Amino acid sequence: MNNFNGTDTYVLDEELAQIVNMSMALEMPLLLKGEPGTGKTQLAHAISSSLGMELIILNVKSSMKLVDALYHYDTLTRLNDSRFGDSSRDVSHIEDYIKMGKIGQAFTSDKKVVLLIDEIDKADTDFQDDMLDVLDQMEFDIAEIDKTVKAVNRPVIIITSNSKKDLSDPFLGRCNFHHIAFPGRELMHEIVGVHFPELDKKLAEQAVEAFYRLRELEDIEKRPATRELINWIRALRMDSKFNASELIDRRVPYLGILFKRSEDLKKAQEASGRS
Repeated sequence: MNNFNGTDTYVLDEELAQIVNMSMALEMPLLLKGEPGTGKTQLAHAISSSLGMELIILNVKSSMKLVDALYHYDTLTRLNDSRFGDSSRDVSHIEDYIKMGKIGQAFTSDKKVVLLIDEIDKADTDFQDDMLDVLDQMEFDIAEIDKTVKAVNRPVIIITSNSKKDLSDPFLGRCNFHHIAFPGRELMHEIVGVHFPELDKKLAEQAVEAFYRLRELEDIEKRPATRELINWIRALRMDSKFNASELIDRRVPYLGILFKRSEDLKKAQEASGRS
């Protein structure tokens, strides 16, 4: 497999590149932690794009059962077919009513795929540990048809967590791990340069500096992330009346793009002289 070195729109540091490539070489799941907006989910998209592999996304929900991620037995459709008899399917052939879940799709794909298991910390401990048993063994059983589904190819597995709930020791022991810290100013300048290669250098510097000044305000509940900065710069560029000196004077426009909660927005407005 080719090494992953980032993409035109995803800038990664050397340490992250190393753990991604080693996880792929060892065929082990990579668990990513970090605050929202640090690029955990986007990393899976970037790997998929860079290596030309399909991306399959399992969005974990608090009420989700492991079987939901593996397969679904559509009993309702089978019952309707049996009652009304207007389907081309043979109701005695139960396998026709089995649909693969996201993990099942990754296992049955005839090509190697990237499997993103997003926000695993939403699930309970049993779900987490049972899921890793399946991913370790690369197979699962479909009880309704007494069949074992084995992975055609072992997927590249990326698992994300926002640290809302502790993960079990057995779970942690079976993954490689990386904490994606929020980008520092230098790396953020690189990220902005990737998204806006023709952006005026002075405006870029002022925008990044204003962003960090606001992000570092005290008692902010939801601090703006990289995606908010990118959208904010996009708005500044679209406003023909915008004067870059406003950022120097601390009269920062479009704060609603950076802050999404009322109390946070109020504090930012006060700090930028727009209250």
